[in-house]
Amino acid sequence: MVPRLDTGGAERSTLEIAAALAREGFAALVASEGGRMVPELEEADGEWIALPVNARAPHRLLANALRLRGLILARNIRLIHARSRAPAWSSLWAARLANIAFVTTYHGSYTARSTLKRFYNSVMARGDAVIANSQWTARHIRSEYAFPPRKLVTIPRGIDLSRFDPAGVAPERVDELRRQWGANPFEVVILLPGRLTRWKGQEILIGALAILARQGAANGLRAVLAGDAQGRSAYEKELRTAIAASGLGGQVTIAGHVSDMAAAYLAADIVVSASTQEEAFGRVAAEASAMGRAVIATDHGGARETLIRDVTGLLVAPGNARAMADGLHKLLAAGAQERAAMGARGRAHIARNFTVERMCADTLALYRELLGD
Repeated sequence: MVPRLDTGGAERSTLEIAAALAREGFAALVASEGGRMVPELEEADGEWIALPVNARAPHRLLANALRLRGLILARNIRLIHARSRAPAWSSLWAARLANIAFVTTYHGSYTARSTLKRFYNSVMARGDAVIANSQWTARHIRSEYAFPPRKLVTIPRGIDLSRFDPAGVAPERVDELRRQWGANPFEVVILLPGRLTRWKGQEILIGALAILARQGAANGLRAVLAGDAQGRSAYEKELRTAIAASGLGGQVTIAGHVSDMAAAYLAADIVVSASTQEEAFGRVAAEASAMGRAVIATDHGGARETLIRDVTGLLVAPGNARAMADGLHKLLAAGAQERAAMGARGRAHIARNFTVERMCADTLALYRELLGD
């Protein structure tokens, strides 16, 4: 159960688990509102079920629960796994009505400013098993709720090292992206992947580049903001205004959605994750490391696990343009050879600890435990 199959760690994990289930002989059904990744799901022998699972109104949640119960009975479904809050409420009720196993994966911090919002978020801790996608997430779950989850397990997000493999990306793919971004062969490309939303920190990177420009240290740099606005046109306009006001119009590109992320990481010299809120896992830092790239990430959340400080990348204070500028200056001064060495250490760290094979094996073992197989 996932709202839409468009982009993001929860969506990618959904496809990877569906493929693993199909390889093991299970039928893997994914209920969502659709999205650009549906064909990829079907190529992996998963089945898409069209369902408006992102609806939040109580009557819509109940209607989805009843539709799910019917689906469970019709298809002999034995376990339901929810990866987002609205789908999780419908899944919880349907699973209890049908007396089947209910699993959640806790993908975010799910901040709450009211008792009602905390209750809404709590569905992610109400599974027969609750999967934390990092050690940070597991600690957050324990501290956030007065009740202990029935079963809390940590299964880190996995990176597909066959997909994110520098040796597997043709140079033409890299050259094409750099051409689209307007980057000449001599420019150092700084990539910030992530949907255009304020907490992803795009304006922090712009502020850092403005600081470097005032210091005369921004020559030869090209920054790329890769991600959908997803309807946040006002924020995108703010970013464009900030870029122009900083005199960076010729150096910062808002690239929109990039489907070939492996090539995008390889087309960059430095990858930035500037999130101002704690990320439960930190997919950007992990994927970029897998592609052998030096990374700058903000010093909180799951990034402290996917990145080894000053070994595979730099951790800087969140929401601080000056700290980001200092980090960029340090990596630029280190030179291409040291950045490459940092990236090589990063790929080795990901290969040891955060593979998709390990994630899938651990998840399917949990399923089998719940099913009594």
